[in-house]
Amino acid sequence: MSDLVKFSVNGEEHEAKKGSLLIDTLLDRDIHIPHFCYHQALGKDGNCRMCMVEIEGQKRPQIACDTPVKEGMIVRTKGENIEKVRRDILELELINHPIDCPTCDQAGECKLQDYYMKSGFYESRINVNQKVTARKRVDLGSNVMLDQERCVLCTRCVRFCSDITGTNELGVISRADHSVIGTFPGRPLSNPYAMNVVDLCPVGALTSKDFRFKQRVWFMESFNAICNGCSRGCNIYVDHRKEKYKDDQIFRFRPRVNKEVNGWFICDEGRLSYKNEEENRFTTPLINSAETVFSNTITEVYKTLTEEKDILFVLDPSLSLEEMQNTCKLAEVVKAEVTGYSPQYIDESFGDDYLKKNDKSPNRASFKELNINESEEDFKNKIAKAKTVIILNNNYFDQNLEILEGKIVISCFSHNCLTISKSDVAIPISSFYEKNGTYINFEGTKQKVISKIKKDNPMESISSIIEHIKSMIEKGSL
Repeated sequence: MSDLVKFSVNGEEHEAKKGSLLIDTLLDRDIHIPHFCYHQALGKDGNCRMCMVEIEGQKRPQIACDTPVKEGMIVRTKGENIEKVRRDILELELINHPIDCPTCDQAGECKLQDYYMKSGFYESRINVNQKVTARKRVDLGSNVMLDQERCVLCTRCVRFCSDITGTNELGVISRADHSVIGTFPGRPLSNPYAMNVVDLCPVGALTSKDFRFKQRVWFMESFNAICNGCSRGCNIYVDHRKEKYKDDQIFRFRPRVNKEVNGWFICDEGRLSYKNEEENRFTTPLINSAETVFSNTITEVYKTLTEEKDILFVLDPSLSLEEMQNTCKLAEVVKAEVTGYSPQYIDESFGDDYLKKNDKSPNRASFKELNINESEEDFKNKIAKAKTVIILNNNYFDQNLEILEGKIVISCFSHNCLTISKSDVAIPISSFYEKNGTYINFEGTKQKVISKIKKDNPMESISSIIEHIKSMIEKGSL
């Protein structure tokens, strides 16, 4: 007997697993169904009543978030009757809602705003002076601000703190139309995933202190990427904007759903790590600490690779799989050694039993894929023999500069670090979110990042630098 059942939605036939929730079927098939309280990560709650549908044979409309699919079920999400029911429910939500869309940070991403515009409620039947007011600009902690007046009491944030993090900081306070979301006395919102409530909030009640009033969302562009904060490789949206006369800038990271990797959420540290992209960037090539141009550094690297022996490439686990592959091929051509030694990324205090991993690098699994040795013993043997060290974004030597004494040092970094000051040649390279590449997380999942950052003066990636050098080697001359 099959576990699948057939049913129709708005005259179109669909199949779904028997007993699964109707709202999941609709959302998975991009069938529009208004909803506030339901979220696939949190399950049903049934308090907003916005997801009402007509089911043939039922006397009254049913909420899709608490209706299992059945064989032969006939569902209608459209039609004059059911749309009137949803408009009436929406009108109740709007009674006490403030008219501050122009100043609300959620404008452009607000479900209440979207449903309101679709419903056609352009004239209010409620006297503004009768509205119930509540507190505004309440600092909950963990970079989260609360505007109680905007809340539609979907309780997504409350359920996140109770069901996902288990920290229970948030609750519903008071009763009836005076009910608001708030924290318990002496219990600020402080868990390491707290900022996910901002994404969960369907309206502008919960906003990010970090992002508030920075950008209007319709001015920004987004591309799919992964967080480079640990070996989990959480899926994210990178929201960025290139303003007139300015360089392209990242303004925030948002979690992107991947049920196999991170589900619906990301940690707060990873979310805020977008700031690292622009801070302390290394942008000017150096030869013997003197500023130069990119072509001169490539020439110096070519000379070193063709004239020197006992060369060691030190790779970083933040490099893409393609960058590692190209480096290994170049090392084979010039008969150099390769190591992936990078213990500085291991932080035993960082990981937890949810999303965060102790390895704070995004691509260490590629070392295993390419048979790159990262052991301490192998590193010590190779560095002792090496006369020339080529460091590719690996800042291990910042705390161990004495190891580089007496060696020719060539380094490629996206951000300033102490190793650059010890380098004979230092080349600035593109940062993690400025380049394309493949990354493998700790479970072996391969994920591709295609950057859409547009810089006026883009840095070269390690792969492009290697292509320059390989081309010069093949020609056999400068």
